Amino acid sequence: MEATNNTPVTEVRGKKPPFGDRPPRGDKRPPRRERIDDKPDDGIKTKMVQIRRVTKVVKGGRNMRFSAIVVAGDGNGSVGFGMGKAAEVPEAIRKAEQAARKNMEKCALSEFSIPHETIGEFSASKVYLRPAPEGTGLIAGGSVRAVLELAGIKNITTKSYGSRNPVNTVKATVMGLYSLRSPEKIASLRGKSVEEILS
Repeated sequence: MEATNNTPVTEVRGKKPPFGDRPPRGDKRPPRRERIDDKPDDGIKTKMVQIRRVTKVVKGGRNMRFSAIVVAGDGNGSVGFGMGKAAEVPEAIRKAEQAARKNMEKCALSEFSIPHETIGEFSASKVYLRPAPEGTGLIAGGSVRAVLELAGIKNITTKSYGSRNPVNTVKATVMGLYSLRSPEKIASLRGKSVEEILS
């Protein structure tokens, strides 16, 4: 049957719209949530050290979640770490980044390296940090290197002892950096001048 009076052929043939009598769903759908960028541009950089899947055995079975550890630093002596756990990987990383930013503390640095030797300890992990002259570079590996890079240290020599667990190693490295004291701080504690301390 042909259409007459400019009537669409589909209406003459009695065909239904592509979706039948169903009304459009556009008005019933909830408004889409806008993506919120919770990473302020404050000069703080973050690096993910480890992400792993963890399991909790409960009465009804097993609960699978993801655990992440992230290091944050401004490259000028402030560094911190944080851990986050969630059912999804992005959410676990976001929680860890927020915790790392919150836990940042200032550590004493010299012009090219750290002011003195130190050993950071946490659980079964030990990290030995030794200052190095300019041009040596960052001699460290794994999670220790991530912490030192974000702290802004350019020349240093390190050695890890004991457990190489990334979580314990990160904590031991951060503890070692927090234990550093500047020459001015040591001079004030001993009641001497900075020149006497450095001589």
